[in-house]
Amino acid sequence: MPDRTDLAQRVADLLEAHDPQMTPPADFLGAQFDAGLAWVHFPEGKGGLDLPRGRQAEVDALLEEAGAPRPDFGRNSIGLGMAAPTMLALGSEEMQQRHLRPIFTCTEIWCQLFSEPGAGSDLAGVATRAVPDGDEWVVDGQKVWTSGAHNADFAILLARTDTSVPKHAGMTYFLVDMTDPGVEVRPLRQLTGEAEFNEVFLSGVRVHDRNRVGAVGEGWRVATTTLNNERVAIGAGADREPGQIGLVTERWRTDPSVRTPGLHAELMHWWVEVEVTRLAGERLRQGLEAGQPGPESSAMKLAFAHQAQQVSGFALELAPEEGLTYHDWTMVRPEGGSFLGHGPGYRYLRAKGNSIEGGTSEIMRNVIAERVLGLPPDHRPDKGIPFKDVPR
Repeated sequence: MPDRTDLAQRVADLLEAHDPQMTPPADFLGAQFDAGLAWVHFPEGKGGLDLPRGRQAEVDALLEEAGAPRPDFGRNSIGLGMAAPTMLALGSEEMQQRHLRPIFTCTEIWCQLFSEPGAGSDLAGVATRAVPDGDEWVVDGQKVWTSGAHNADFAILLARTDTSVPKHAGMTYFLVDMTDPGVEVRPLRQLTGEAEFNEVFLSGVRVHDRNRVGAVGEGWRVATTTLNNERVAIGAGADREPGQIGLVTERWRTDPSVRTPGLHAELMHWWVEVEVTRLAGERLRQGLEAGQPGPESSAMKLAFAHQAQQVSGFALELAPEEGLTYHDWTMVRPEGGSFLGHGPGYRYLRAKGNSIEGGTSEIMRNVIAERVLGLPPDHRPDKGIPFKDVPR
């Protein structure tokens, strides 16, 4: 196992062979992947070195100090935070060799085809069908709230492959080429005026069986792996710098006109809450050394959503007049990136989506109650009933 000095030498060798100031970002990231420095906890040959996950921080700090390019998480959060770890855990060798490197270099952008008009919080109710046809599957259905689908090259898809069994048992997980015939993406305009979300229509889309992740009928198990990783990724947004609380405290430091004793007490309350969540997230990420994230990730996602909404509201308390202005309501198709670079009015509106995306806060509370605390589950009248017999 490489020691600290050896890992630093690997980074130095990478920087010497590929000057970060002169090398195109995708080429540098590709070289980083090939050197095993993309995700050091991944296996060798797949962007890693079989090291503990926590050692990635050493690599990232050295690369940041050198001004090296970083993967565009804002534009490819689905690929980096969800598709890659799911593929590593449950995908085929062929799939990993084909997709992991382009995901890290962000030369291929991913989206998530999970939610449907009738299956959002109840994801197991998906009705999009995948019917076998030789060594392919023919997919028909509709997905909704698909972030970044207008920029995506590939998608992770959850589809119904068997209606004769209960809903959790009849789904299968696939990878879909978003440029294939039969894939149509339409914008959904949001409260902010943007259309980062989409609805996606799938009409006779043919997916080869080699693009199936996991066994037929095991889509729920694979999707759970994806969702737990997603909630860890979303929960990681609970941080001081950068973060909603970082923007507010910077305003407090630089603008004496917003300071009052009452607001100071509230600022400290939210600073402490965010810091507690950040530390809890560090503990959760340390726990990941033992394997894939578990249901505890729902607590991180729940806390982040609540704090983002409350702190963005507090930002408007500091400067109420700024909530009356807005940059531009023209509909745009964003390329991705953090919404922290926008004004307080935008941040306040955009934060409303934090309690919906990645699983609603109500569902997060159910997951925590049932799977973390061991409380009795909600009554489910469709439990054990074949999906075809469930009223819709």
